[in-house]
Amino acid sequence: MADMASLNPDTNRGPLVDPFARAITYLRVSVTDRCDFRCVYCMSENMTFLPKRDLLTLEELDRLCSAFVARGVRKLRLTGGEPLVRRNLMDLIRSLSRHLDAGTLEELTLTTNGSQLARFADDLRQAGVRRLNVSLDTLDPDRFKAITRWGDFSKVMDGLRAAEEAGIHVKINMVALRDVNADEIETMLAFCHERGHDLTLIETMPLGDIEGDRTDQFLPLSEVRRRLETRYTLDDLPDRTGGPARYVRVRETGGRLGFITPLTHNFCESCNRVRLTCTGTLYMCLGQEDAADLRAPLRASEGDEALHAAIDEAIARKPKGHDFIIDRDRQAPAVSRHMSVTGG
Repeated sequence: MADMASLNPDTNRGPLVDPFARAITYLRVSVTDRCDFRCVYCMSENMTFLPKRDLLTLEELDRLCSAFVARGVRKLRLTGGEPLVRRNLMDLIRSLSRHLDAGTLEELTLTTNGSQLARFADDLRQAGVRRLNVSLDTLDPDRFKAITRWGDFSKVMDGLRAAEEAGIHVKINMVALRDVNADEIETMLAFCHERGHDLTLIETMPLGDIEGDRTDQFLPLSEVRRRLETRYTLDDLPDRTGGPARYVRVRETGGRLGFITPLTHNFCESCNRVRLTCTGTLYMCLGQEDAADLRAPLRASEGDEALHAAIDEAIARKPKGHDFIIDRDRQAPAVSRHMSVTGG
């Protein structure tokens, strides 16, 4: 991994701009499709994961990320599956941090389930990670076990404490599920804001076949907001973090609350991001199947001319918006691939 920093992608091409004049400044990169949880809304319990030989090497992931940074991407988010179960991931993070040092990258961050944070929080901070998203849908240990199937609630709590002690800002992502955790939203809000964490609520997304019916899980966040407004004063904020969340300030707690609503409110008009899988497939939209293979041009030569041409061609096909819908007749996902493949 020591030779990663010597990789210098072509910088002769201009910034990435899609057909709707949106600058692409945010890349989400799945470093693995594997996870140590099996959350009921995300995966089947008996998942078949990609053969390890199909995954990009850490050096290849570095080269791809660096090519996007050279084209104007200012924010990199590493995801999975669970990114911290990828062997030697810290080597990649330390290498990518050179772009932070150079000022060509504004933020390097991760989305994690928190299970490995107690081990890695200090190393992440030293590598320049200042903010993390932690997926956490309940504060009840028994309910946590039911949702995640394989998760250990105490390890996640240890991980949150380690992140706090390392000085990393935490945002909790909570998928709102009817008849599962809807009764806990106010409790989670208090928990987060007392600890200085942001909280973002997310509508369940119709991605991948799971063992269950998403029509039963779906809880519109418009309904959640109306309920919260009977107790709290929610002041709309102009804040953007490069993602789809719309934020409010909760006047009574002083904390920030976000809403991600892919079903009840299409958030595509300001989309500035694309997603790269651990096999080198670029998805220009989370809710569309159209994709571009970047692994082949990446491996075709040591130079990056073909890679940049493939990136340009892909960005030229970026759609205006997604087609997410909960299909109540077929009870089928809008998109067949699992979130863990694309990157959560």
